[in-house]
Order: sequence, then structure tokens, then C-alpha cells
Amino acid sequence: MLDKIKKIEEEILRYKASDEKDFEAFRLKFLSKKGVISNLFSEFRDVPAENKKEVGQLINRLKETATEKLDQLKGAIEKSVSESSGDDLTRPGDRIPQGTRHPLSIVRNEIISIFSRIGFVISEGPEIESDDNVFTKLNFPPEHPARDMQDTFFIDRRSDEDSDPEDILLRTHTSSVQVRVMQGQRPPIRTISPGRVFRNEAISARAHCIFHQVEGLYIDENVSFADLKQTLFFFAKEMFGKETRIRLRPSYFPFTEPSAEMDVSCTLCGGTGCGVCKHTGWLEVLGCGMVDPAVLDNCGIDSKKYTGYAFGMGIERVAMLKYQVNDLRLYFENDIRFLNQFRNAF
Repeated sequence: MLDKIKKIEEEILRYKASDEKDFEAFRLKFLSKKGVISNLFSEFRDVPAENKKEVGQLINRLKETATEKLDQLKGAIEKSVSESSGDDLTRPGDRIPQGTRHPLSIVRNEIISIFSRIGFVISEGPEIESDDNVFTKLNFPPEHPARDMQDTFFIDRRSDEDSDPEDILLRTHTSSVQVRVMQGQRPPIRTISPGRVFRNEAISARAHCIFHQVEGLYIDENVSFADLKQTLFFFAKEMFGKETRIRLRPSYFPFTEPSAEMDVSCTLCGGTGCGVCKHTGWLEVLGCGMVDPAVLDNCGIDSKKYTGYAFGMGIERVAMLKYQVNDLRLYFENDIRFLNQFRNAF
């Protein structure tokens, strides 16, 4: 038994492995459940009692020797693979550059978060819409200039059997989503509709044929203009800072009556007057108003029982004010130098 153990130990010490196959062969031969050392433990039962202590110590030492040899073989094989591939596996890995959200996504998410805190839910709809949802149900008369090809991208005329042809277009505002919500839900309705819209305009620092909007709608019993003003005042303070002031100026929109445009105190000069606000101290942010009763009736809501307010803002406009960006085209050019400036903005 002692001679057998000595021969096995010599074989272990002489063993060389050039690849994974040799390494695995060593493990199976000496350290597996059916390996040589495991068989020695089985034969240990037949060793005379007076020799058990000595033989037991030798077998345990043999197992330790085999385990150490296995680790040596593994290290040698890994080193050989590393040297042959030219890679140093001990080197720290290269850091993956951290990406950033687009500034429009940052502002969009912030707007959604603000209105979500006061009970508004998100509603979305298709970008390709019918004239009926984009204009007619929103109280746009047939002769309204927004229907003209100069402002709207018309696509095709869809017609079904037994029905009149229907104009199909790229939506010019996300108010079409509000129409779908009013037709599919009963009040109370409290929703915002973020999304991309399209208008046939020349691209410049202040205008683009593609831009993004967030429009809000609240319909319930006894909704007043005071509710609208307080909602917008809360939004302005959360978005632009606690010192922000607002003002509402009378305006006109076909789907609201009365209508207003909201200005905020200039974020750059604090309202004292500068070149950005044209020395007025105010910057226009959004349009708003009480939902016209005709719009409610068009969408199947009883205008004698329910009232509501609506508002809409351009995300690019809010982003320009928030980040002091003076050229709208920068948001669409995907210039990494520009986008990297917003790395820590979310």
C-alpha cells in the first residue's frame, strides 16, 4: 500500500498538461469519485489496524498534493492562453461611456412627472389621423387657415363603401388624442397627451416641421378657469423654480372659450428684462382655455352638465427656456457635443 501511494505521488508530480483536455484528464484520473485517490480510500478498510494511522496520513497528503497540482495546471493553461491571444486577462476592463437621455426626453419626462403628481394620466394616439379628429370635432370651421396645405401635411383620402371620402393627415397637435379620450371615456377626465406633431413650416432657429407637444385636459362638473390657473401656476413653479411668476393674456383658439396664452417670468433675467425676453421680462410658454361647449357636444359629452379646461405646450419651447438653447434645430441634429452637455441632467 505504501509503495502504491509513493508511485501515485511521483506520477502526480511528473504530470504535465498542455491544454484543457489534459487538465480534465488529470482531474478525472486522480480526483474524481472513481479516481485513483478515491479508490485508495476504499482500500483503506483492508489496511491492518496498526498501519491505519500512517497510511491514512499518506493518503490525505496525497490528495492535497493532487489538489495543488490541479491548481498549478490550471494557472499554467490560463497563462498560456493569455500569452497566445495577446490579451492580459488581469488588466481592468475599459469603462463603457455612460449615455444620456435626449434633452427633449428629459423635459418630457419632467413635465409628465409634474402633472402626474396632481392626478393626470397619460393618453397616447396615432400620429396619422383623420381630419375629423384633428379639426372638425375641435370646432375648426371648414375655412380655417390651419386646414390649408400650407400648414398641414395631408396624406391621402380614405373612403369606405357607403361612406364619404375622409381626409387623412399627419396630426398638427395632440388634441386629436383628447378627442379620442372624450369619445371613449366618461367624465371625470384628467389626462395629458405627449407626442410628436407635424406642420408644414420652413425650418429655422425658431421653427421646425416636426416638434413635440404635451396637451392637458380636465373635464368634470363645476370646473372653472380658477382651476386652470392654479394648475398652470403649480406647473410653472415646479418646472422653472419657486420664484417663477405667470401671467395670462387673452387669446383665441377654436376649441376653447375663453382662451389665453400663459407667460412666465424670464428664467434668465428673473423678469428684469434681457435680450432673450426682448426686455419684457416675460416668455410665452403655452396656450390654454376652457373647453368650448361645442367640442364637448361633438365628442358626446353633455356640455350642460360638464365643463373643462385644456392646455398645450411645445416641449422644445420649454426645453429652450429651461436650458437657454436659442436654436431649435440643435434638438434634431444629434450632435454628440451638444447632447453630452445634458449627461447629468436626469
